[in-house]
Amino acid sequence: MSNPPLAPPADVVTVLPPGRTVFGMQLPIQSQSTIYVQPWEVEAGPDDLAAVALACEAAGFFYVGVCDHTFIPERLAGAMSTTWYDTIATLGWLAGVTSSIRLLSHIYVIALRHPLRAAKEFATLDALSDGRVICGVGAGHVVEEFDLMGPEFDHRGPATDEAIVGLAAALVDEYPTLLGPRWEASGLGLRPRPVQVPRPPIWAGGSSPAALRRTARFADGWLPQSLGPDVALLSELRRLRHEYRDDAPLDVGGISDFLYVGAPPAGLEVPRGTVSGSPEQVAEYLRPFRDAGVGQVQVRFPSRTVDELCDQIAAFGRDVAPLVDA
Repeated sequence: MSNPPLAPPADVVTVLPPGRTVFGMQLPIQSQSTIYVQPWEVEAGPDDLAAVALACEAAGFFYVGVCDHTFIPERLAGAMSTTWYDTIATLGWLAGVTSSIRLLSHIYVIALRHPLRAAKEFATLDALSDGRVICGVGAGHVVEEFDLMGPEFDHRGPATDEAIVGLAAALVDEYPTLLGPRWEASGLGLRPRPVQVPRPPIWAGGSSPAALRRTARFADGWLPQSLGPDVALLSELRRLRHEYRDDAPLDVGGISDFLYVGAPPAGLEVPRGTVSGSPEQVAEYLRPFRDAGVGQVQVRFPSRTVDELCDQIAAFGRDVAPLVDA
């Protein structure tokens, strides 16, 4: 006998301010994949991480994000490195360092945790941060993590869907009912409760067809993997949202290329595709995100030092962000 289809969470929780574009950043140092790590990060530590988070907060960024992997197998370590700070521990520490900026897990591989374990972590973080948590979740891609911690890698999609539904239920109800099939539970209480009511938002990550369906059915927001405002993907996501959730609101995100406010100085090797120039030129690059209906854009900046990165964050917040919606 097959299990009935999963019902989506009863509530939709959107947090992006209407009518304007906001910005966030995945923090450096805490994950050091060769795709984006800057050389100075290898020797950096907590003081530098705090400096960047506080620079984002001072510049008016909407959130800072922290990645998630429990371990990296040797076959991937050359590309991904093994430096991946624990997501919840790092966000909890940042909750004490900062005072107003939102704290995003980008992304938390939710199927590797029991939904009640995940809810305990996020609810505690929301209580400690006075309601600043955004639960960014996704399916993951490292086979060995699933081999060791389960479920089977090829079953991670349905498990991720179920885990999102279970997480949402446990963030709303002190004694949630989880219907399974992997994780069944009832009569088990969780405190502290989140500050956000009815619960913190859940943003789903990924740009694959399965990830778009997951976002449309179960999530409050979308964290794409692809760069730029992909109009075709956005159109398909909106079609699916109409089909599954009757056009319920959805906080839509985007990821920019590397940005540099001003002319990159001699000695700074900027990644291919970096957009640089005057504040107006950088803002012009970002306006298509706004025009496509993207409410938050994750930005990133090449840098040689933590001070240079903080200077770029400040310049962006002061000189570029106000121009995007002008």
